[in-house]
Amino acid sequence: MPHLTIEYSGNLREQGRFSQLCNDLARALATQSFDNKLVYPLAGIRVRAIEVDAFCIANGQVSAAFVHANLKIGAGRPEVVKQATGDALFAIMTHHFEPLDEQVDIALSLELNEFSEAGTWKKNKLHARLAAEKK
Repeated sequence: MPHLTIEYSGNLREQGRFSQLCNDLARALATQSFDNKLVYPLAGIRVRAIEVDAFCIANGQVSAAFVHANLKIGAGRPEVVKQATGDALFAIMTHHFEPLDEQVDIALSLELNEFSEAGTWKKNKLHARLAAEKK
């Protein structure tokens, strides 16, 4: 973990540059630090963008669009870490969509959810491979 899922209205498909946004957000997660230690394991970072074809925003105006990001992280990190992560990610999202401000009314949102390890199952060979690459 962390896993960041971005849902966006289909009317942003062409101009949204979602591959670039995913890369920028992944880099931000990979560089978050606290007490001189990285906060999130590189091998656990997942960022994906999912286009939503069926949507209605506010009164259905064609010029309206949305981007909603949901960050899931394991429980136990200090509030200051969660706040810094959310601030960094939302700043990237805001900056990313600034060029579209004159063309589209975009509703941006980000939420952060913590979960406990109970009730999750994982198998991830990336941790071992990335550790071996460091040697």
